[in-house]
Amino acid sequence: MMLRRSSISSFCSQFLKSSYSHNLNHARSSSSLSSSSNPHLITSSATALHISSKATTDFASLSRHYGRCYWELSKARLSMLVVATSGTGFVLGSGSAVDFSALSWTCLGTMMVAASANSLNQVFEINNDAKMKRTSRRPLPSGRITKPHAIGWASSVGLAGTALLATQTNMLAAGLAASNLVLYAFVYTPLKQIHHVNTWVGAVVGAIPPLLGWAAASNDISLNAMILPAALYFWQIPHFMALAYMCRSDYAAGGFKMYSLADASGRRTALVALRNSIYLIPLGFLAYDWGVTSEWFCLESTVLTLAISAAAFSFYRDRTREKARRMFHASLLYLPVFMTGLLIHRRSNSEQFLEDNAKGFVKSASSGEALELDDNNDNQNIKAKRPYWTESRPPVAYASVAPFPFLPAPSY
Repeated sequence: MMLRRSSISSFCSQFLKSSYSHNLNHARSSSSLSSSSNPHLITSSATALHISSKATTDFASLSRHYGRCYWELSKARLSMLVVATSGTGFVLGSGSAVDFSALSWTCLGTMMVAASANSLNQVFEINNDAKMKRTSRRPLPSGRITKPHAIGWASSVGLAGTALLATQTNMLAAGLAASNLVLYAFVYTPLKQIHHVNTWVGAVVGAIPPLLGWAAASNDISLNAMILPAALYFWQIPHFMALAYMCRSDYAAGGFKMYSLADASGRRTALVALRNSIYLIPLGFLAYDWGVTSEWFCLESTVLTLAISAAAFSFYRDRTREKARRMFHASLLYLPVFMTGLLIHRRSNSEQFLEDNAKGFVKSASSGEALELDDNNDNQNIKAKRPYWTESRPPVAYASVAPFPFLPAPSY
């Protein structure tokens, strides 16, 4: 019985193996037959696959190449800093409620306009950049992109960014963006090769984006909108003075007229940096006095400004590259901390409104008490002296003083 079972098992396994071998040989013969009957089928399929793969690879390589060129032409990191200042200005100008959709459009439009301005800057400075070690590998001087292509990119992205701001925010913001593009590309850029006043013109360019953001949020420009632009203006002077001092040889080779090149000892350069650092000190107090931030920002801003002033003073005493580098790093730290403080301690319009009216109410109440006391002691007629809101009136009249000054006072 065991023998029969083993024989049957052996027979079945041999049968299955022979069937599998037969089917495999049949498939191979069919494949070879089809190949012999269609000799170009495999060749054409392989060629099409190769062409498709090559086209995909070329497209990806081309996309990476031009994406990298556009990134460098736009000076993307600098443009993102401009966007950060514009976004901060938008939040500060928004009052109690921030429109995040409008904020997004503002940041995108600012990024596009800034990218256009930086690209045009490099178009106009191809020859200068080619002579400088730190800029010779940029897309235009290195030949990675043609000049007409760069001009086309800059023009299209600039127009699109301005149109975006005009349609999604308001014409005031779009006008500021377009004006800043013209000022940077067509005034500041050529002025760099003519006179060292270009640094101060560049500081004006850097101060406009937060004003743009404020205008995009409120469609208006008021006095308290000038806090962040003033900070950016004065901050840029020590920042660029330190950079120009560290890169004096490079700027000289590029043909740029920087302030530090006419100052062999570096004393005047350091003094300008120190003076503008000190100019930053009152801004924290003005931000509180004008109702932009709470009183805590005064302390934080003062400490921060004294730190950058100390770095500038150290550079003034010992004018070396190392001291200039420390001042440069201090300036890099100052701006994000200052803007963060503004956002953390900012006061909305409603908070300022309630506080101002509460102060007015307390003042009126104290004035009334003083007048009543004077009347009781001296028995004088104080009606001529007493303000109208201290007289006996219905409740609605008191409501018209504080905290609801919009209610009309009744007439007698």
